[in-house]
Parts: sequence; structure tokens; C-alpha cells
Amino acid sequence: MKSKLEVCIDSISGLEACINGKADRIELCSSLELGGLTPSDELMKLASEVNIPCRVMIRPKKGSFEYSSGDLHQMFDDIDKARSYNFDGVVFGATLLNGELDQEFLGQLIRYSDGIKKTLHRAVDTIPKTIEAVEIAINLGFDTILSSGGYETVMEGLAVLKEMQQRASGRIEIMPGSGINPQNISEILSDCHFAWLHSSCSIHRQNRKITDSQTIKEIKTAINV
Repeated sequence: MKSKLEVCIDSISGLEACINGKADRIELCSSLELGGLTPSDELMKLASEVNIPCRVMIRPKKGSFEYSSGDLHQMFDDIDKARSYNFDGVVFGATLLNGELDQEFLGQLIRYSDGIKKTLHRAVDTIPKTIEAVEIAINLGFDTILSSGGYETVMEGLAVLKEMQQRASGRIEIMPGSGINPQNISEILSDCHFAWLHSSCSIHRQNRKITDSQTIKEIKTAINV
């Protein structure tokens, strides 16, 4: 089975690029320059009208992935909004001060988002035991882990991602993300199959990064070679 491409976007132009480039799934955010925050109601509404599966980032603030009880209730509200638009799923993560995943907090979010799919995002790359997080994510009820293997980019963390995939053993999707482009697809998939790949598919234009439909097409072509 050929791998599929999820594209993270934070704008209407990004949504249009995903349509034109035929992305397989969207990760809907705001503020990608901050690593992605919860998208606006307006962007959710527009994305809900597009015939592409979509998972919504649930992240109420920039910075660390340590959250308060107030943050938890804000995230509940944001999950409600995502559910109201019948999106494919939600994306979230949380950590403790000691650098471990906050399993109690994540468990509450998992239970609240019952009935929709759930991705554990790159908070997993900030903890010291990225590989061990696979079992934790499975036990909590996630169906996907988005990760760079604990490194800045997928290419640096590829060995870890392959080990995570072996540990997952089909029980959860390991989705590499960070720095994926048309040139490195073949190396990423050369000796380990990942069902999903994640990329911003962005280019620099007028001193800012924008989602590029041609890059989406080129990555999909590289996947299918």
C-alpha cells in the first residue's frame, strides 16, 4: 500500500493548496510558525466544506506542552467545535515538568474526544524516551503518533522512527513529520514503510512561508515512484 500525505496548514491559501495539490489529509492549525495552535472557527468552517479528511490541532497556547485545568477546559471546548464540524479527528499532546508525557491529562482529553480519531503530536519529541512513548500512546487510545524521532528533522531521527514503527507492530500509526520534502521521500521509505507522512509542503515567498500545491504534488509523485 502506498503511503499517504497529511499537510499541516494555517490559512485559507493553505486550504486551497491542499485542494489543488490533492492532499490526502489536512492537519488544521493556526500559527504554524509557533508549531501550530488551535485554528479559528472561520478556518474550521471553511475546512469542513472541503472534501478532504481533516484533523484539528487542539493546542490553546504557545510554548511548552504543560497545561493547567483552565487549559483543559479550553481544550474540551475546542474538541467540541471540531466535533461539531464532523472532522476526522483531533491532534494534541501534553507533558509534565519532569519531561514525561502527562498521562492523566491526556487520558482526560482522550475520554472527552471519544468517537473521533486522535493523533499524539510532536510533544512526544520533547521527552527523553520517545520510543517508550509508543506503548503509552497505544494504552491511552491514540491511533497515530506524529514524530520526528525526537530530533529536529525526520532525517536525523529516522533510525528512531524505524524503531518506533517496529515497536508499534501495526497497533498504531507512526507518522514521520518535520523536514519532509520531495528529495528525501525515497530514503525515508527505503527500508521501512510508513502509511502516513506529514509535511508543511511550504516554500518561501515574500519573506514568509506558504503552503505550495506544487510541492504537495511532487511529494505525492515521489511517494508513488
